Amino acid sequence: MADQYDPDTAHDPQPEQPETEQRTMRERVREAVEARDANELVALFDPMPLSAAMRQLFALDADERDILLALIPVELAARLIEEAPHSAAAELIDRMDPGRAADVMEELDTAMQADLIGDMDDEDAEAILAEFHPEDAADVRRLAEYEDDTAGGLMIADMFSFRDTQTVAAILRDFAREDADLEAYGSGHPYIVDKENRPVGVVSLRALLLSKRTDRLSKIMVSPVMTVPVSMPLFDLQDLFDRHSFLGFPVVEADGTLVGVVSRQAVHDAALERSESESLRRHGVVGDELRSMPFFLRSRRRLAWLSANIVLNIIAASVISAYEDILTAVIAIAIFLPMVSDMSGCSGNQAVGVTMRELSLGLVQPRDAFRVWLKEVSVGAANGLMLGIMIGTVAWAWKGNPWLGVVIGLALAINTVVAVSIGGVIPLLLKRLKQDPAAASSPLLTTITDMAGFFLVLSLASLMMPLLV
Repeated sequence: MADQYDPDTAHDPQPEQPETEQRTMRERVREAVEARDANELVALFDPMPLSAAMRQLFALDADERDILLALIPVELAARLIEEAPHSAAAELIDRMDPGRAADVMEELDTAMQADLIGDMDDEDAEAILAEFHPEDAADVRRLAEYEDDTAGGLMIADMFSFRDTQTVAAILRDFAREDADLEAYGSGHPYIVDKENRPVGVVSLRALLLSKRTDRLSKIMVSPVMTVPVSMPLFDLQDLFDRHSFLGFPVVEADGTLVGVVSRQAVHDAALERSESESLRRHGVVGDELRSMPFFLRSRRRLAWLSANIVLNIIAASVISAYEDILTAVIAIAIFLPMVSDMSGCSGNQAVGVTMRELSLGLVQPRDAFRVWLKEVSVGAANGLMLGIMIGTVAWAWKGNPWLGVVIGLALAINTVVAVSIGGVIPLLLKRLKQDPAAASSPLLTTITDMAGFFLVLSLASLMMPLLV
């Protein structure tokens, strides 16, 4: 007998559903969408793990997704929006009726609301914000102005803050009236502010419950409280959370006024997203590409990167064509050409990785290019010498000609120095030119090391031709 659906295990992502069952679920979802059956869609999506729900959502075409998100409850729609990549989530919201979009967004925290609004056209964003309460809309607009990877861009405006002159009894009454807000804020402690809204202390929920109801907050709070400026970058926030066990830090403007809270989880998620984004850009994938996106958009984005690589590779190939006679005379050289370029490219990519890391940490700036180059040259010379000796010995032993080993080994040694020099400096130069170092460094490095490697091998072979034949 077929297995029965067990809701108690529905949230366990393992094991994966067999392909036939996935196809059956896909058909059921499509049938429910076509029938506009909201109850069936809720029955299908509500018990699903979010990863499975996202697969089903993006297996639909754009119009079907619009229908589904319009039919299901706003809470469920918000859960799906929250799980989607930002650009995809912004598109899903953007395609909704402004009133429906506002209802869904109000289920999200203010940080994500600001991210979504920031990814939309101004006209569409304002149409949705017009459906918000004016104060809430102002908060979202303010958060959307901050840079994404800063404390201001990562913080949420949802927080508990109270005046230092208030009593414990008044705070407990507020908690009793605003239990929904308390749930949204989680287990964060209330911050105590002065009359200028500057944080002066923090009080634990335990202290509130154990203190006298008549005590003022100024009496039971812990001070001073550690704050972070809205402009603090992501890597400084990571370092701060590494050094302290706090779940969050209050975020302040330049004048010291409290504007939000940045959590440990938000910083962790942002660091992971940045790492994934940089990895995609290094491989020529621009933005949060999903296969559910329009065909022409995906094709255009990829072709922009691939077309540039065609030009660069033609330039590299032209070096080989100029030395065609050398390759014909000593065919063994052709076997070692890709080895020299590939090994040098690996060394150069190591240098790119270190520079990208130091750029992210703020340890180097474009003006440090000469210092970075000097450090890379020393490492490249040492590694190039060792690699050159190894591959030169292999070439000598294989063909029995020590001069072939000299040509190949010397070319690799020199090209390794060239590669690490370029790999260490190119990201800094691109940064100065306001280009994306993560996206452009790798193709430039590959082309230059290929050209230099081919030129070095073939030029040295040309000089030593009488000794090679």
